[in-house]
Order: sequence, then C-alpha cells, then structure tokens
Amino acid sequence: MTETFDVPTLEGATTLLQRGQPLASAAICGAILAREPRNAIAAHLLGLALKDTGDWDQGEHWLRFSLTLEPQRGEFHANLGNLLRKRRKLMDAESAYREALRRLPGFPPALLGLAQTWVDLGRGAEAEAPCRALLGRDANDAETWETLALALTQQRRTAEAEHAHRRAIALNPGSAVAHHNLGELLVRLERPEAVASLERARSLGGDGYEVAYNLGRAAVNAGDLERAEREFARAVELQPLNPEGQRALASLRFMRGDPAFVRSLSTVVRAHRDHLPLQTLLAELLWHSGELAGAETLLRDVLTRNGSDATVRSTLARVLLDQGRLEDAEAEALEAASTPSDGPGAALNLVTVLIARGRPAEARPFIAAQRQRDPLAAAWLAFEATVARMLGEDRYLELCDYERFVRVFDLPPPPGFGTIAEFNAALSTVLEDRHRFKRQPLDRTVRNGTQTSRSLLSDPDPVIQAAFASFHAAVREYRAGLEVSPDHPLARLRDGGVQFTGAWSVRLQRGGFEVNHYHPGGLVSAAYDVAIPEEDVRDPTLKLGWLTFGEPRYPAPGVGPAHDVEPRAGRLVLFPSYLWHGTHPIHSHVPRLSIAFDVWPGA
Repeated sequence: MTETFDVPTLEGATTLLQRGQPLASAAICGAILAREPRNAIAAHLLGLALKDTGDWDQGEHWLRFSLTLEPQRGEFHANLGNLLRKRRKLMDAESAYREALRRLPGFPPALLGLAQTWVDLGRGAEAEAPCRALLGRDANDAETWETLALALTQQRRTAEAEHAHRRAIALNPGSAVAHHNLGELLVRLERPEAVASLERARSLGGDGYEVAYNLGRAAVNAGDLERAEREFARAVELQPLNPEGQRALASLRFMRGDPAFVRSLSTVVRAHRDHLPLQTLLAELLWHSGELAGAETLLRDVLTRNGSDATVRSTLARVLLDQGRLEDAEAEALEAASTPSDGPGAALNLVTVLIARGRPAEARPFIAAQRQRDPLAAAWLAFEATVARMLGEDRYLELCDYERFVRVFDLPPPPGFGTIAEFNAALSTVLEDRHRFKRQPLDRTVRNGTQTSRSLLSDPDPVIQAAFASFHAAVREYRAGLEVSPDHPLARLRDGGVQFTGAWSVRLQRGGFEVNHYHPGGLVSAAYDVAIPEEDVRDPTLKLGWLTFGEPRYPAPGVGPAHDVEPRAGRLVLFPSYLWHGTHPIHSHVPRLSIAFDVWPGA
C-alpha cells in the first residue's frame, strides 16, 4: 500500500524511495519542482527515483541537471556514477566517482563504486587498493569483500579470492550474488563444490542467466552431461542473444552426437538476421563441424547485408583455406587485416594464408609486430620458425632443433606399481570413465576421437595424480638439460618455478588423428601414451599413429614433416609448445589413449 503525504516534502520523497516506492517518490519530487524548478535536491531525488523505475535515460538527465545546480555535492557525483556504471558507461562512471572523491575525499560510496568500476573494466590490480582502504575502516562490509574477491580473481590470486568470497558470504549469507560469484570461481577451478554454491544462489532468487550458464559448466566438469544440457538450454532461454550461452549449448550437443546441434542458435539467427555476433557464431560452428559450403554461404550473406567486418572476413578466410581456395582466402584475409579490430586474429589468418601460398617474406612484418607485443606467444613463434625455414635462415634451427628440444622419456612405474604396463592399465580404466562424449570438441584439433573437458590437473583420482608426479620429475629433467642463450624463448623455463597450465586426455578411434597445431597455453608441452594399437605403430615406413613435427596446419611449399617419434605405451614426449605437431591416423580398431599437458614459467 502506497503511503501518501498531504504536503509534498523532500523527507516524504526520501522515505518513499527508501521503502521501494519510486513512482510515488517521483510524483512528490515532480510536485516540488513544479513550484521550485531549481531545487537541486528534488531534482536529484527525482533522478534516483526514475532510475529505480527503470527509466535510466530520464534518471540520468535529472541527476545531471541536479549537478548543474549544485556541482559541489560529492554525493551527487557518486550517485551519478552508480547509474552510469549500471548503464555500462564505465569510463563516464569512473570520471563521476573521481569527481565525487575530489569533492569528498575518502567518501566510501564513491570509493567502492570506483573499485567496482575498475573491476568491470578488468583492472583488478587498481581495484584492490580502494577495497583494502574501505576494509581498513570497516572489516564487516560484505559488499567490499565481494568486490575485493572479484579484483583478486582478475589477478589470478584464486586462493585469496575464495577467502574473500567466503568472508562476504559469512557477513551476508542471503546474498545470491556472492554465492554465485563463489560458484563461478569454483567452476573455473573445477572444484565439485561449485554446484552447491550455484544452487544456493538459485534458491536465494538468483535464477538468472549467469547461474544457469555456470551450473552447466559445473555439470560438464562433473560429467553430468544431461544436466549440463538442461542448464545451458535454460541459459539460452533466458538470454537467447547471448553468444556465450549459444556456443556452450551447441558445442555440448555436438560432442554428445546430436546431429541438430545448432537448432537453438539457428532459430534465433533466423529471427535476428542483423545480429552480427550470432550470425558469425553460427557460421563458425558450421565450419568447425565440416559444413564448409553452408558456413561460406552464411558469411557471404552477412557481409552483403552488414558490410565489411574483420571478424566475419577472417572467419571466411579460414573457411576458404579449409576448402583449398588459397587465392580467395588471401583476398578475404587482406580485407580483414585492413579493417580495424581489437585482436590479432586477422593478422594470424593473413600470415597463415601467405605462408600457405609460399610468400614468407610478406608474412614476416606481421609476425614481427605480434612477436613484439607478445614475445612468448606460441602462434607467432611457430610462424617465425616456419618463415625462417622457408627462407633457409639459421633462426629455424635455433627455435626448432628437434634433436635437442624434443625429448623422449620412457617412464618407470610410479610407486605401488610393479611395471609401467600395470600402471597404464589402471590409468586406462580411470581415463576411459572420463571420456563421456561421442565426438571431439568443435574447436580442437582432434579428428575422429574424443577429448576430456575437465582438466586432469584437478582430478583427485590417485592414479591420475601418480601420473602427474611422474610427469613433474620428467619436466625437471627436461629443464635441467636445456642449454639455450638468455634471449631464447625456452630460457624463461630454465630458471625459477614452473606450473602446469592445462592437462587433458585424447581417445582416438579407427582413422583418428590430430591435425598439425601448436599449443597456445604453454611454453613446453607434452604427450604421454597410455594405450596404443601395437599393430599400427611398429611399421617405421607407414608410421601409423606416430607423432610428427614441423609441418604447419595448412601445407606450405617445401615445409613437410621434419621429425617423428614412435609412440609407445609409457612414453612421455616433451617439446616446445610452439613446434608444429600432429599425429598420423591410426588404422586399428584398438583405440589410442593419451594424456597431453602444457607447462608455463611461474610459481
């Protein structure tokens, strides 16, 4: 029931606004302004009330008008910042909070709003300081603890972030946002308790897109594919125009063997023909699934209706590359590279085309520019080495001395196992249970096989952990044997600590193989064979199933395979992540089971 006031007053408007009655509050403010058109407080309260009704345009108008009347009011600037942040006008919000703090130094709402805006902008390191300052004044502020948790997450300080999330929840157990954010972090860490946190958020009223999407991710990690599909479908129902959810649902359905895996996305695309991100996503998924003609038709239609776009043209270039139409691919890649874009994707595709067409010298400037931006990026090291090889330069051997940098370790059995065969038998049993999909991921290099979705690094099974203990020992030996100059990329691995940044298992069926690729997530990568089709791999002429190095993803003149390694159950191969590598197909009906992982310098 709405409370009425006989005489419109600012106190009455404030009371109604605090009680969650913004329309009634706005009516009182309007009445006051009718007789006092330059009443700054009434104008400001009207802006706040309109904001709470959802009329953000008018809310912003009246907040700004109040500041023209009384620009010295720091709290006015802070409230404007809150609305601008809600409207995702983040740079304007930052300016408003800074102005509030200039007028009212240390004003807590402005300080917190500024920290939250920096988190929204991905500037977690900057956001940490104001959060610490606020907590120094009031250690029981749940909202500040939650903001700090997000700032720490952006800095990859996950243990501290988890503590901050749990502190926020202890102070405000009814916060659906805090439970969701903790669940999202636990999903990222692939911890099983993520499900409980996200379900708690849902029970507290947080039944939105983010909870459904992250519950889907958590279910994939847990191997509950039925629930994962339900949750992703729920996320797509809530936000059908969100490419993230559409990609997750379509990818999961593809790996589960659903022939109509893009049905949800296709329906939305037909209804929103001008939604460029979704149109491009559908074409990308069709391309990855092998429907090259359909992907090309869709991309050309998008370009006809929307004009040139770097992402669309880059995707089209890759589709044309897969069709072997190098000249057409080059035209699209050149157009994409000349269109302003935020990432290196267009340059990567153009370099790929130029190398495939046998023009390494033209590719070199693009590679040099990207190497300067990201000196350890595997993609640009791979292409730098390929260009050097095509031009007959010494740099190729510096980067790709296969005899020195590709190391083979025939591992002994871990403690508790009599032979490596006994250990691999136990490991095979565990890994087979993790391979629950019917097809490979859409955007990976596996062909005719499956790949685990959850990182094996977080798998608590003792057999898997025993495997990684053995791998760690081999990595230490590999590092100790590195003899490279200080400016060599691998020199970063030689000193200090290392971390495993990813680990997964691949299961190949008859005809299965891995296309040539590099590993963007590591500086050194590994392949460990758990089970192999013995009758295939023993022929040194056919080299079925062998690991091969040196040949790029798309064939280039004079750049064929340069080095091979015979697979053997119990054999670990360590090599620089930037080396092009793949496998020859297997012909046997016996599957090939392996583990791959990446290593990066760090604690």
